[in-house]
Amino acid sequence: MSSISSKPSAGKKQYPEEIKVAARSLYLRKYTIPEIELELSVPKRTLYYWQEAGDWEAFLRHESVEEAIKRRITLLAEKDDKSEKHLNEMDRLIKQLNTLGRYRQTEISNTKLRAEPSDSDMMQNVRKKMAGAPAVVRSKNRKNKIKNDLSFLTEKDFEQKWFKRWYKGQRDLYENQHHRNRFCLKSRQIGFTWYFSQEALIRAVLKGEDQIFLSATRRQAEVFRKYIRKLVAEDFDIELSGNPILLNTANGKCGLHFLSNNSMSAQSESGHVYIDEAFWIRGFDELYNVATAMATHKHLTRTIFSTPSVVNHEAYPLWSGEVYNKRFTRKRVEFPGFKELQSGVLCPDNFWRKIITLDDAVEGGFDRIDKKQLQQEYSPERFKQLFMCDFVDDTLGVFRLNTLQEGAVDPDNWQDFDPKAQRPFGNMPVWGGYDPSRHRDDASFVIVAPPLTPGGKFRSLQKFHWKDKNFTWQAEQIKQLTERFNFQHIGVDTTGPGLGVFDMVKNFFPLAQSIHYSVNSKNLLVQKAKSVWEEGRMEYPAEWTDFAHAFLTIRQTSTNSGGMTYSAGRTMSTGHADVAWATMHALIHEPLDTGRQNCSRVAFG
Repeated sequence: MSSISSKPSAGKKQYPEEIKVAARSLYLRKYTIPEIELELSVPKRTLYYWQEAGDWEAFLRHESVEEAIKRRITLLAEKDDKSEKHLNEMDRLIKQLNTLGRYRQTEISNTKLRAEPSDSDMMQNVRKKMAGAPAVVRSKNRKNKIKNDLSFLTEKDFEQKWFKRWYKGQRDLYENQHHRNRFCLKSRQIGFTWYFSQEALIRAVLKGEDQIFLSATRRQAEVFRKYIRKLVAEDFDIELSGNPILLNTANGKCGLHFLSNNSMSAQSESGHVYIDEAFWIRGFDELYNVATAMATHKHLTRTIFSTPSVVNHEAYPLWSGEVYNKRFTRKRVEFPGFKELQSGVLCPDNFWRKIITLDDAVEGGFDRIDKKQLQQEYSPERFKQLFMCDFVDDTLGVFRLNTLQEGAVDPDNWQDFDPKAQRPFGNMPVWGGYDPSRHRDDASFVIVAPPLTPGGKFRSLQKFHWKDKNFTWQAEQIKQLTERFNFQHIGVDTTGPGLGVFDMVKNFFPLAQSIHYSVNSKNLLVQKAKSVWEEGRMEYPAEWTDFAHAFLTIRQTSTNSGGMTYSAGRTMSTGHADVAWATMHALIHEPLDTGRQNCSRVAFG
C-alpha cells in the first residue's frame, strides 16, 4: 500500500509525542500500518503521514533482506491469535528466507571477481533467477546506498579532520567529556555549539549511542543539526538526512535528536543530553528535571552550556552550587571561584565546571575575534556581560528577566508568518522602529505585529542590525521592507544621526514618526514598554537572547537637575540596548491608555 503524503487536516485530534514514538517503535519491529492502527487506535491516514514526515524507513533501510524477514517472522510467531492469513504469510516468508539462504551460498562462491551485491540487488537476482533471467551484477565502484552510513569512520578520521581545528578550550572539553555532568559558562561567539556538534557526532559514531540536543526552541536546536550535516558533507562527503538523523555506525544504529524547550516532547528519548543557552531558557528547572532523566543510565552524560544572563535565573543556583548546599549539606561547602573554574574543575556536586571568557579563547588559539574592535563597539559594562562571563543583576534594571522570558515563544507556532515568503505577513498590519548607529553600536530596525484588538499581544517578527552602513543604504533597506510588509507606523530616533534616515524614509513612507529624545519622551517610551511587558503582551522568538539582554541593560538614572530618566550607558559616542530602543519606537504608536482609539498619539517632535 502506498503511503499517504498529505498532512492531516487542521482541527483533527492532536497526539502526544509519546504516541508518535510508540508508533515508530512498532513500525521498526515490523508491525504494518493497519496493525499499528489496531494497537494504538490511531487512524491509518495519520500513521502514514507520521511515517513519511519522520522518515521511519531510514532505520529499515539499514537491515538486510534476511534481517527484515526474520523480524517479521518473529513478530508473527509471537502472536497469540494467529489467523489463517498470518500462518500463510509465515509460510511464504520462511520459503523466501530459505531461497535467499541458498542463493547467498551460490553468490559467495561466484563473486571472487566482483563486489558483493547489495540486498536490493539480491532480491532482483532472486526474482530474475526464478524467471530464468540473468542476475544483476553490482559494480565494484558503485557507491554504498545505505542511508546515513558512517560505519567506515574511525577515531583517526576525526583526528585528521576535526581535532586539529580545535583551540585549547575546545580540546579541554573533549578531554573531559567522560564526566557525567558538565556545566560551562562561556563568552558569546567562541564556537561552543559548533564544537559540541562534533563531540556528539564522534561519540555517536564511535560508540553507537544516541545524542539529544535541547535549546530554547526547536529552531535553535536545529543549529546543531545544521552544523553536523555541513561538517560531515564537507569533510567526509556524506549527505546526512532525516530528523532525527538516524545513523548506521560500526557499533550499531543510533539517532541524533533535536528537541525544543518543551517538557512534553523532551522526555521520550534516551541518550547523552546537551542543553544549549541554559541561562536564557524559560522554565529551566522543569526542563532540566525532564531532560536529565533522559540520561538516567550511568554511562550517559549531561552537558549544559550558556552565556550568562542574570543572577536571578532558575539555572543560577545550579551553577553556583546553591542547589547542592541546600539539599545535601548541613554545613555550607565552598565551591571553586572564577579563576579556578577557568581551568575546569570537578566540583563537590559531581559537576565538572568550566568558564571560558573571550580572553581564554583567544589565548587558547581562537583567532576569529578582534578584542580591540569589540571593545570599541560595546560599552565596558556590556562587553563584560557579553564576552567576559559577567552576570547581570536585574534587580538594578527597569526590566526583569523572568518578565521578559514570559514572552519567549517558538516562532514556528506563528502560522500566519513565513519569513521566507515575498509577503511574510501577508497584508496584515505591522509597525516598525529604527534606532540609529552611533560610534559603538549597530543601527537596529525591528518589525512588530500589533494586536488586532485593544489590549492584545504584540509580536516581534523580525530584527535587523546594520553596521558601518551609511544612512542612504539604511533608508533603502527600510524601503525594501515597506514593499514586503504592510507598515502602518515607523518610529525613527532623530535625536542625532537618525535624522538623515528619517528624511529619506519620509519621502517613501509619509507616516514615519520622528522621535526626538528628551527626559519626557524617554520616560514615555520606557513606561509604555514596561507596561506592555508586565501585562504579558509581548511575544518574541526564544532564540533572540540579545533581545531580552538589550532590555535588561536599561537602568533608571538621575538627570543633572535631579530628575529621573532612563539610560543604558547611551551617549552620542556610546550606543547600547539598540534593539530595545528600536522596539520601543514601534510600541509607542499604541496610546498609553489602550482603551483609547489608535488615532490619539503622543507628540515627540
